[in-house]
Amino acid sequence: MKNEIFRILESDYPLMVQIRRDFHMHPELSFKEVRTPNKIAEFHKELGLEVKTGVGGRGVVSTLRGGKPGKTVALRADFDALPIQDEKQVEYKSKVEGVMHACGHDAHTASLLVLAKALTSVKEEIAGNIVFIHQHAEEVLPGGAIAMIEDGCLENVDAIFGTHVRSTIPYGKIGYRSGYMMAAPDKFSINVIGKGGHGAYPHETVDAIVLGSQIVANLQNIVSRKLNPLDTAVVTVGSFHAGNAFNVISDRAVIEGTIRTFDETVRTKIEEEIGNIAKGICMSAGGSCEYTYTRGYPSLWNHPNETNLVVEAANKVIAPENVFEITPIMGGEDFSYYLKHVPGSFFYTCAGKEDMSANFPHHHPKFDIDERAMLVAAKTLAMVSLDYLNKSE
Repeated sequence: MKNEIFRILESDYPLMVQIRRDFHMHPELSFKEVRTPNKIAEFHKELGLEVKTGVGGRGVVSTLRGGKPGKTVALRADFDALPIQDEKQVEYKSKVEGVMHACGHDAHTASLLVLAKALTSVKEEIAGNIVFIHQHAEEVLPGGAIAMIEDGCLENVDAIFGTHVRSTIPYGKIGYRSGYMMAAPDKFSINVIGKGGHGAYPHETVDAIVLGSQIVANLQNIVSRKLNPLDTAVVTVGSFHAGNAFNVISDRAVIEGTIRTFDETVRTKIEEEIGNIAKGICMSAGGSCEYTYTRGYPSLWNHPNETNLVVEAANKVIAPENVFEITPIMGGEDFSYYLKHVPGSFFYTCAGKEDMSANFPHHHPKFDIDERAMLVAAKTLAMVSLDYLNKSE
């Protein structure tokens, strides 16, 4: 069955490229996707699969029922784009002003669609069921995953797998990791409230800029002095706005930033420490502050057994020396929600072009991939899903 699936996928590679480029030219922002889910649903319906639309809002779920009894495995691809102007000079450049697929979600979708076509061709030989989860709104909180789960996309699912292309690692490699792989991406905001006045009379004011500066400086001590050195975390201040004139002491300052953690205990501790620092500094000087902490997606934790299956599957697709263990990254991904409900694993399909100097990182206006990576992704997802089902018989 492996050889037949690979033959079909290779034969349909031009279709995969065509689909990806169509989505690339017609990107849609998170929670505003209309054309994309419609196209996805139409494709699955033409395959004769069971299709549900509007799952969790704009998601699409398709189910392939194999010819033999068995468990159910889910495969997930996201399909939203980003508010970025496409600066590539290619024939498939985005036609939507200020919106582009700058993270590879178009490639994820095209890969999964053509994989569904290939697996449908051999469905009578499949022991169990395969659910194709096409998820909207991965890029914007609260994300589409949690709403789709609440709407039943994981009902009767025993395991789930997914992949993400990586433009910064050369094509032909697959990166995996058991355990923590991606961080929880949180946001904080501190509104410093002081007492404004004339720049010549600071003793009559409570300088919000000075208070804000002290807060920013002290936040850097959280990781270095409040956490166990063996714990991993990032505290980043990305925005500090205050004042409008050189000779006026500002009564307001707004500080915003992001926190990245793996462990929930560390996450909670940092949330508390930021509030303690901000409130303590402001109160000691006669000011005050308003502090908000917004939790993003959970950290992504891959299940060991399912990750081993990914490695075994990848070794059937590419040379074993190109299947490697990656280090955890501090980026976030709402695939983490699925992994809190059912076992599974998320891996990277490397998609950097041969001339690595021509590659750009994700979320860059010139982001692009080596499209052959879609074929690697489809083959690996095919093998891991079938291996899972066969071992569950």
